[in-house]
Amino acid sequence: MQLRSVFLPISATSRRDVVERVAQLLVGLFLYGVALGLMVRAGIGVAPWDVLALGVSGQTGIGYGVVTVLVSVLVLLLWIPLRQRVGLGTLLNALLVGPSADLALVVIPVPASIWVGAPMFVAGLLLLAFATGLYIAADFGPGPRDGLMTGLVGRTGWPVWLVRTLIEGSVLLVGSLLGGPVGVGTVLFAFGVGPLIGWFLPWTTRIRAARSHQLARATAR
Repeated sequence: MQLRSVFLPISATSRRDVVERVAQLLVGLFLYGVALGLMVRAGIGVAPWDVLALGVSGQTGIGYGVVTVLVSVLVLLLWIPLRQRVGLGTLLNALLVGPSADLALVVIPVPASIWVGAPMFVAGLLLLAFATGLYIAADFGPGPRDGLMTGLVGRTGWPVWLVRTLIEGSVLLVGSLLGGPVGVGTVLFAFGVGPLIGWFLPWTTRIRAARSHQLARATAR
């Protein structure tokens, strides 16, 4: 199999466009990791994939960030039979989010009470939705988990909601059996992340598209 059939091509209006979009991707992924750190530190439950990561971390003694990277790599291996194409954003997502989350956990203190932890979780959820909009709008390919979902949808013909529910439900079940933290934050994430990303993503996409168009016009002069 040729490499160009495995990797997504990078299209851009100019070299400056590529540089700006890569910077946007890196900022988005860093903020995504910080958002995960906020939600983990809040102590009121986490997203299904983080329930799994923290459950594995608790059972093995491996750090949360390292487990997050390892899970991403394993998910990417599942892309192979699905014939999903890998983008720069896919690889950087798998490698950078975990270390960014670990860095955030070093800096962010444990909240003194749930009255501090709950707002911390909400702040993390808002930041995660914004960060998701940033890195997706950079247009360098989906993250490992999103690519798994779209690949399964393409292969099975099942609706997106069913595939997403089966993936998230399975991950949540395994993570909870391993001792991962399930709580009210898990419910807040399940019902809140979709609408929040739905608000942030069109906004970040419009801004990025307008900037790329501006750079294209400047290059054409």
